[in-house]
Amino acid sequence: MIELRDLGQGDVERLFQWRQEPDVDHWLFESPPSDRARHTAWFDAFLCDPDRRGWIILQSGAPCGFLHLVGLTSSQKRAHWKWYIGEPVARGRGAGRAAQALGLDLAFSSFGLQKVWSEVHAGNEPALRAQAAAGFRREGYLRRHSYKAGVYRDVVLLGLLEEEWRARRGVVLHELAVSGLIAAT
Repeated sequence: MIELRDLGQGDVERLFQWRQEPDVDHWLFESPPSDRARHTAWFDAFLCDPDRRGWIILQSGAPCGFLHLVGLTSSQKRAHWKWYIGEPVARGRGAGRAAQALGLDLAFSSFGLQKVWSEVHAGNEPALRAQAAAGFRREGYLRRHSYKAGVYRDVVLLGLLEEEWRARRGVVLHELAVSGLIAAT
């Protein structure tokens, strides 16, 4: 069963470890801090920033990933969406799809957003499929937009409007509940 819980001070080491994981780092836009002091400074700034909100993705009660929104204080009522599955055993088993659905419910109901958008490296097929399953639409393609470790990569821009989520919400949540990934709503 996939659930979300608020990010807390006790998650600092877990996120440091996940961000060092090669399969996570490969898809991140920025290289993770290489030392704990820099990571802790990033983490503390994140927790204190009213423009950001983060959740730990739980699989059967155990932490397996991280999801967050950036831009919550914008008068535009839109936020940038980022997530990853940090635990290798949880990847490819629907945790990302389920976490997205739960996160989208929070984004649109609790935070009153009208749009959630994301940037995904072209070639990150699992993330692109998971976001398409939630209803995200491709809004753009940025060539050589991301640079990391000496390599330029293309980026796909995706967006989901509140009314699009509302129209898909019931079907998406029902399918996830039937599959046992989330609690029935």
